[in-house]
Amino acid sequence: MDKFDILKKYFGYSGFREGQENLIDSILHGQDVLGIMPTGAGKSICYQIPALLLPGITLVISPLISLMKDQVQTLNQAGIHAAYINSSLSESQISKALRLAAAGQYKIIYVAPERLETYEFLRFARQSEISMVTVDEAHCISQWGQDFRPSYLKIVRFVEQLERRPIISAFTATATENVKEDIVCVLGLRSPQVLVTGFDRKNLYFAVETPRRKDDYVLGYINEHDAESGIVYCATRKNVEKLCDRLLAEGVAVTKYHAGLSGEERRKNQEDFIYDKSPVMVATNAFGMGIDKSNVRYVIHYNMPQSLENYYQEAGRAGRDGERAECILLYSAQDVMINRFLLENKEQNGDYTPEEQDAVAQRDADRLRTMTYYCMTADCLREYILHYFGESGAGACGNCGNCMKEYVTSDVTDTAVKIITGIVEVRQRYGLNVIAGMLAGENRAKLQEYGVSAYKAFGSLAGMQETEIKQVVNQMLVENLLVTTGDKYALLKITEQTDEVLQGERRVFLKRAKSSPGQKNMAGREKKGSGMRKSDILNSRGLALFEQLRGLRTQIAREENIPPYIIFTDKTLVDMCVKLPFSRADMMKVSGVGENKYARYGERFLSAIEEYTGGIREKFYFGEL
Repeated sequence: MDKFDILKKYFGYSGFREGQENLIDSILHGQDVLGIMPTGAGKSICYQIPALLLPGITLVISPLISLMKDQVQTLNQAGIHAAYINSSLSESQISKALRLAAAGQYKIIYVAPERLETYEFLRFARQSEISMVTVDEAHCISQWGQDFRPSYLKIVRFVEQLERRPIISAFTATATENVKEDIVCVLGLRSPQVLVTGFDRKNLYFAVETPRRKDDYVLGYINEHDAESGIVYCATRKNVEKLCDRLLAEGVAVTKYHAGLSGEERRKNQEDFIYDKSPVMVATNAFGMGIDKSNVRYVIHYNMPQSLENYYQEAGRAGRDGERAECILLYSAQDVMINRFLLENKEQNGDYTPEEQDAVAQRDADRLRTMTYYCMTADCLREYILHYFGESGAGACGNCGNCMKEYVTSDVTDTAVKIITGIVEVRQRYGLNVIAGMLAGENRAKLQEYGVSAYKAFGSLAGMQETEIKQVVNQMLVENLLVTTGDKYALLKITEQTDEVLQGERRVFLKRAKSSPGQKNMAGREKKGSGMRKSDILNSRGLALFEQLRGLRTQIAREENIPPYIIFTDKTLVDMCVKLPFSRADMMKVSGVGENKYARYGERFLSAIEEYTGGIREKFYFGEL
């Protein structure tokens, strides 16, 4: 068999996605590779297909037990023999798995980085033909990445101890230029084929909202999307508990996940989410890496994350099936203070020198500042994200909250000059709240304590609300006309570019939304973006058939005790409703149906379609596809 035969037989696809074939060919020619591909772009196929064509065993280094279990279940369902080695197995189970692997039972073995240095595993690897070592979530090896895991450094030592150096392939969804260079250098990739397919997830809709009552917003959103699965991320365990309790009280099928729960409770709650018993998950960022659930239709961030890397990785857990999904960030100024506190109290790495620790702290502060500006900008959110990761977009995307809003642009240069003058007069010693209160002429006890009424700038913007002044300051921060210090005080400072405003060489403009879109206007964007909901594709008869097939999928999942999406994804069920297969040949043309999947489930789905349609091929979809 060649790569195309394997793609169709095991995975049910008739063609490769962007970048996949390039990386597969490079591996098959013995070349190291680094693939930086967005979530849902099909990274796993890039190493799974070569693993089946190369002569020996492929080891996949993976960071989380849940990820390994998911991947191995999916491969076994497709008819590919795979195994995993991690701490969830007993020593006797690990020994048995290694014996079977040595006997040629498995072509792909997922392994936790911590196992690489154990005597038994190293002996197995040195005595076996290891054709390729694949490093999944490769950004974890970079000390400057958002998810550095010291255990990943064991990979380098492990490869050095093998009798023959295998091909090294590395994959990640998010990596800045610095992290990309780190991966290549630390892993010791030799003349690698580096492929960056782009960071843009066109099926994702991004928005920043500033509701006064976040709990009410989340509840309203979930009620409007009650048939869908989603994740709500909170910054703290306390917020997770509070929000989960509120949703449970309102009758939402919700569960929770954070590090304060017992291991057994986390495992059960995670499985309830994956198996769609509780389609809504409220969690801290301890949840998510390695979760391969394809039908997550929304990710809401109750609090602003600490970095754009974290945000894009977490938001990217929506829409892994390529169908349209929404990523909503609920911002409040308090989020900045919470994150500063969390960063200041972050556990320090004992391996870092004081200089390195200072560099990490500065990097964290810079990332938090960039994340804050994302929440403040009135420009295209997708463009902002792509620019951060080193890509230039095509301007306004037409599929984000900012692009969907109507704005009025006003010249606020005179206000900016008074803000600068006030900051300079107080010798750059105060933060945003004090500066805004002073310029507005407020007389609060805190301002009296600082004695700001003695300055000439006091009340110079008395005709403006403090919130309006803060909007202009935030715009100046985004344009680097002002900066804040990285400490907890966040003092406002001028920059080299500030003089351009004072000297009349630069104007400052502020875009203000005419009105907040709110939840009621969400329907207005239903046709935007490249991804489409099933309701955009299927008519009422098609949607009814989809629900029948989804019910059958749930029934089979319970019989076999596996997640429903491992049987068939929502995208595959929609394709069945469009193509209405009545025979094996018809079913094999459905995207995502391979030979093994058909052998296991095909007849039951054909019977369900036959029963629903009476064998008559109607048109169950809108328009031309």
